[in-house]
Amino acid sequence: MDGIASQPGSPAAASSPTTNRLDSKAEAATDSNDIEMDFDDETPLTFKPKEEQIPALPSSPPKKQTELSSGIDMDFNQLLAIFYDCIFPFREFYRWLHYGGVQKNYFLHRELSFTLSNDAYLRFKSFKDGDEMKAEILKLCPIKIDIGAVYNSEPKKRATVKDGAFKPIERELVFDIDMTDYDPIRSCCSGADICRKCWDFMTVSIKIIDRALQDDFGFKHRLWVYSGRRGVHCWVCDDRARKLTAESRRAIVNYLEVVKGGEETTRKVNLSSKGLHPSLRKANEILNPVFTQRIMNNQDILTNPEKWKNVIALIPDDDTRKRLSESWSKSNVTPAVKWGNILAEIKALSKKKPSAATAVMEIIFQHSYPRLDSNVSVGLNHLLKSPFCVHPKTGRVCIPIDPKKADSFDPFQAPKVSDLVEQIADFDLSNPESARTVPHYQKTSMKAHVEYFRKFVEELEEEAKEVFRARRAEEDKKLQF
Repeated sequence: MDGIASQPGSPAAASSPTTNRLDSKAEAATDSNDIEMDFDDETPLTFKPKEEQIPALPSSPPKKQTELSSGIDMDFNQLLAIFYDCIFPFREFYRWLHYGGVQKNYFLHRELSFTLSNDAYLRFKSFKDGDEMKAEILKLCPIKIDIGAVYNSEPKKRATVKDGAFKPIERELVFDIDMTDYDPIRSCCSGADICRKCWDFMTVSIKIIDRALQDDFGFKHRLWVYSGRRGVHCWVCDDRARKLTAESRRAIVNYLEVVKGGEETTRKVNLSSKGLHPSLRKANEILNPVFTQRIMNNQDILTNPEKWKNVIALIPDDDTRKRLSESWSKSNVTPAVKWGNILAEIKALSKKKPSAATAVMEIIFQHSYPRLDSNVSVGLNHLLKSPFCVHPKTGRVCIPIDPKKADSFDPFQAPKVSDLVEQIADFDLSNPESARTVPHYQKTSMKAHVEYFRKFVEELEEEAKEVFRARRAEEDKKLQF
């Protein structure tokens, strides 16, 4: 089966909410996604909407919601339908997954999956072009879109392929970093909850992983995306990254992973005392100041007795651990003083036991280094939430994050779909003369995020041009003989 059949009350069974809420409807030239690229044309692609092609919002848009309920209600579905029709960057989204059309049927063989508001889960959806994809999304109004692999045939026609012959062949190298994996070391929040204190873990994760992907592996096209609630995703889109085997992906993950072991494992970081890898030295340059100035205090690592006992348990000497524990239990010293005690004790210990020299760094890494979900990165057929989804529990859009500005990214400032709809209405009321000529996303706080994504896609297309030209030059060279 290609998916789950429509059920009464589902978006697929009901009339499209789009037709009910818009005063007029026309296909915009800016939304025409079935593009044919001329790789000899150096003129950058531009998309200028025509006046009559900007759909209007309903005269009475939904009232702003300060918080969305935990369930999916009609208010959210109506807002989501407007978001898809007016703001979701279909054009850029298709161009991204089309990758310049260098490989035949690349988009046609890509799997997308939809989760609907009635919990129906539709896997192995595939589309011939961007227009067909957009029409299906507008019709179904999925509360979640996941992106899968590029297969050796159309995913929606997999039933026509021999058993065992339908296989994934390519996929971006992806990374999923979720805040719940930090529950053993964070004290400010737990589960799906986050705050600005624990967001430090995501900030350092972006900076460390992005630096390694760029400097150590030479990947150029890295798209970081806020998950909409409690984590971040990274899409490495270079041509050679998409062609990596599962074994190669595992090797990259193993290279990046430092924190290993479950709850029963006390010592989750083991660094070599004979010489630290340059990549880990660079990671330490990022982690050390953040740990000592923010994480150590914000997460009560040396304030809570239960937590500081876990810290000194990482010191490889019984006498040292006992001495610190007795001293701290008898006096009320500050975290800064305790950290100074640890540094002094390990420095003295390392003179007698050189293997203890890495203990300080192991403590820092265990309490702040990125924690990766390796299964997401390694499996070619693993699905990952699409950029620009709207998280149904928070109402926030999964927007791109500039890794160069990771320090200033605030997840609580990510656009909420209810605010975006109101921003469009406010703009149209204040600017009636341009209400139908300005694209809706430009009327909202999504403008900068869509433009950042567009620039990312344009850089990918430049690489596609280079691949195409190299291929044609090679073919011309063969013809000369």
